[in-house]
Amino acid sequence: MSLKNWQEEKRSAWLYQRVASVEHDPVRRNMFLELSKSAEKQAGIWEKQGISGVFRPGIRARVVVLLLGIFGASRLRFVLAAMKIRGMSVYGGEPQGQVASVHLEQRHRGVTHAGNLRAAVFGVNDGLVSNLSLLAGVSGGAAGHSMILLTGVAGLLAGACSMASGEYISVRSQREFFEYQIGLEREELETYPEEEADELAVIYRARGLPEDAARSLADHAIKDPERALDTLAREELGLNPSDLGSPVGAAISSFVSFAMGAFVPLAPFFFLEGNRGLYCSFGLTAVFLAGIGALLSLFSNRGALFSGFRMLLVGSLAATLTFTCGHWLGGVLG
Repeated sequence: MSLKNWQEEKRSAWLYQRVASVEHDPVRRNMFLELSKSAEKQAGIWEKQGISGVFRPGIRARVVVLLLGIFGASRLRFVLAAMKIRGMSVYGGEPQGQVASVHLEQRHRGVTHAGNLRAAVFGVNDGLVSNLSLLAGVSGGAAGHSMILLTGVAGLLAGACSMASGEYISVRSQREFFEYQIGLEREELETYPEEEADELAVIYRARGLPEDAARSLADHAIKDPERALDTLAREELGLNPSDLGSPVGAAISSFVSFAMGAFVPLAPFFFLEGNRGLYCSFGLTAVFLAGIGALLSLFSNRGALFSGFRMLLVGSLAATLTFTCGHWLGGVLG
């Protein structure tokens, strides 16, 4: 394990140099150069214990460097964090300048559920548009009523299961990444806490704190191991532990929200057949699409009428396209 730690520190030092070479902001570039020196210093601690070898950047590290030249560090911040590159929080959009230490300690407190609400709204919207389009395409192909119902139910279940499984994998992967990175930080805190404080102070300076205040805040954070881990996760990795929910909960939420949306265009076909069912499905879905669009205006700061009309237009175009394709294929296939 110690040899692996030495290799990771050497790789981090090498990557910091490459990140600095593509970073145009002088403050951030200097931060990465200082972090490179810190990583070399930490590798030196292992070398003093007789743990070293020949360092050669692996294929993964070289691919990341290639992508750095194309996309830049900001767009690759999560990839870089996974490669043990610290300081990614500087790309989080926080203002530079004289940032109060109280702000740095408390800015993440107060968990908001706006992200969960937005995800649920989008899940309902996906169900509305996808199942309406599916039903319109089958109806356009002149399928029988039972076939339309079967298709709608299958579309609801297939889409909901797909959304749930995708969300589960996404959240599970996020948690595994966080757990692995926090495990590394915990081990490094136990092995060389002073060096970890140095890294944290470098990041605080890059975020606008004066040197003395950055040093003081870093030393204060490192004194409490659990608090230090939370601080390092936020400041070095750019992670917010509060944002990582339950994979099972996320999967259930996605399943339910998509199913709710997909049921709306399907519901009229339980009571009406033929064109009456299709027209009612279009009308009912149109009302929900406009409502969803208006609700999304809360997150986009656009007018409710504009957002509602735009969502209605997009959904109508999708349904019209699939209906036309279904009608054409129904005629061709006979």
